[in-house]
This record gives sequence, C-alpha cells and structure tokens, in this order.
Amino acid sequence: MASSISLVTQPLASMAIAPTVVIRSALAQAGTHLQKLGSKGLVVTGNHTAKLGSKSLEILQKSYGLTLPLASYLPDCAESSLEQLRQRVHQEQPDFILGIGGGKALDTAKLLAHQTQLAIATVPTSAATCAGWTALANVYSETGAFLYDVALDRCPDLLIVDYELIQRAEPRLLVAGIGDAIAKWYEASVSSGQSSDTFTVAAVQQARILRDILLQKSAEALAHPGSETWREVVDASLLMAGVIGGLGGANCRTVAAHAVHNGLTQLPQAHHALHGEKVAYGILVQLRLEELVSGNQLAATARRQLLSFYDQIGLPKTLKDLGLGQISLEDLRQTANFTCLPNSDIHRLPFTVTPEILMAAMVSTLVEEQGARQLFAQIQDNSGL
Repeated sequence: MASSISLVTQPLASMAIAPTVVIRSALAQAGTHLQKLGSKGLVVTGNHTAKLGSKSLEILQKSYGLTLPLASYLPDCAESSLEQLRQRVHQEQPDFILGIGGGKALDTAKLLAHQTQLAIATVPTSAATCAGWTALANVYSETGAFLYDVALDRCPDLLIVDYELIQRAEPRLLVAGIGDAIAKWYEASVSSGQSSDTFTVAAVQQARILRDILLQKSAEALAHPGSETWREVVDASLLMAGVIGGLGGANCRTVAAHAVHNGLTQLPQAHHALHGEKVAYGILVQLRLEELVSGNQLAATARRQLLSFYDQIGLPKTLKDLGLGQISLEDLRQTANFTCLPNSDIHRLPFTVTPEILMAAMVSTLVEEQGARQLFAQIQDNSGL
C-alpha cells in the first residue's frame, strides 16, 4: 500500500503591492473607470486643488453622470479632520472616495476609505510623494506635527496619473518628490538587512535602479517639463517608489531619513519645508551617522555624491537650507528626542543612536570629516554642541 505524504502549508501574509488599476489619463477622461466604483464619490481635497480640478470634475459629472460632492481634508490629515469626513460619508452615502491632491490629501482619502470600508481612487496633483500608490498613511496633528502612521489593508482601487495636472504644479514639488523617492535606496538597503526573501531582494534592487534613474535624469527632467524624460522622473517618484514599498513591505521600511522628517515636523518653523525636502536632508543625516558611528566609508562616498546632486537640483543640505539656520539648542533637542523615541524607525540602523549623537549628525551634514568627528566626540563627552 502506497504511503501518503502530508503537506503542511503556511498561510501567506497579506501583501498590498499595488493599486488594482493604474491609468495614465486626464482626470476628465477617467469616468468609465470611476463608474466601476459607483455612481457617487465623495471628493476629498484641499481648497487650491479643488480649483485645479474643478473643470475635470464638472466634465465627469456632466458626461458620465457621476455625483461628486466636495469635502475638504483641512486643516491637516488629522484625527479631527477624519472625524468630520466620516460624518460627511454618513450624510452623503457615497459609493467611493476620490482623493485629489498632494500627499496629505491622498493619505486622508485613503484613511477615510479604510475606516468606512469604501472603494478609493487617488489622483495626485504633483509628483511630491508616492502616496497615490501606497497602502500606508501618516496622521498628523492639526498643526502639522507627525503623530503616527497606519498600515492599510490594500492599495487604492484606482490610481489616475494625469500628467497635465501634475505639470501645473510648481517645480519645487517634483524636486521634493525626487528627494522622497531617492530615499528608498538608502533606507531599504539598511532596513532589509540580510533578508533573502524574494520580494525583499526585488524591492532593494528596484530601489537601486530608482536611485540611478533619479541621479541620471532629474536635472534634465526639471529643465524640460512635459518631456519624455520629465515623465520618466515623474513615474519614478510617483509609481516606482510605490512599487518598492509594496514589494518590500515590512522588510523595506523607512529608517533615519524619514525618522528625521518626523522629528522636524514637531517644529512649527519647519512646516514650510515640504515632506521630500525634510526627507532629503534626513538622508544626509543618516549617511553621516553611518559614516561616523560605524565607520562606513561607503556612506561617506554616498553623502558626497548626494551633496553634488542636491546642488544640481536644489534639495536642502543643511538645517539652514530648510530655513532653520537659527534653530535653538532646545528645539534641536526636541527634534532629536522625538526622532529617537523607542518606536522610531531610526532604530533600524545597525547601531545605537542617541539624541545627542543625532544632534551632532544634524548639524554636521556639510562639515568635513575631521571636524565632524571632533563634534561627535564633544557630544559623547557631554561637552555640548
């Protein structure tokens, strides 16, 4: 009698890799795709973006029979805003949520859809972040201070990439998006550790390719908006960055660059700086930490390469560039303390980071190596900045 073999299978963890559908189309021409989500959508947006998209929304309502009432996410992607928006959902009874705008508008729309179990479509109005793609959202205070992030159960049901709408955004937003996207390599290559997971390896390799695309093509793209190269860089910042987060999941999370961003949002005087600008500065801080705490000379080389790249496209290299040249020691310590909270992603670095060491790294992104080491020594000796 033949022996039987029992196969024990382990359930696969849920993976939110990509939106169900991604279309490259003018918003006004996306009615057929939106109709698949329902006949009524609550449009979550900001005041400025509502004006930008008003003609497209009018066409969608007249030509496709959609009902699209507006709802503002302001003052921020905050718990109070979400509470008001949930009340609007109760009043309007929409079939889906349509998020139009920048990262915070899209995060709010995704969170609202998640909380109310509705379908979600996203329409980025700039290439400043990959929020239109991802199954992740950040929550802030009403005054713009980062509080926590939320992992969502799925990516958007529909992502509409309207290049004409994106091209109307000021160039600074694309520059910021480049800063946010290029961080994928510097963070994923650290947070992935020695993982041999197939999707993690693929995500890290894609992050390296993304970095190379941005280093090679960003300057030309910014000089020629609307060109093929411009579209390639927009796609890299909006879409490819999202792919990396979807494939890598928990193994390719943010590290120090985004943690520094989160710390800087605690300062009201830093709120004028865009998300990607603060992240870009955070990359330099992370590389400085890797260079001087662990002696990683590859990090030193990467930092010097990025300094030249930042000069080329206009990303901030120092606190002064972020408008924080007169930051007080108290404010700097507040930022460092928040960045180093126990649950912070900065602790994904393979060495211990204290607020004091972080403060030294934050003020020394441009300092030559010997001076930076002396500064680190002063901090470690409790000699002050």
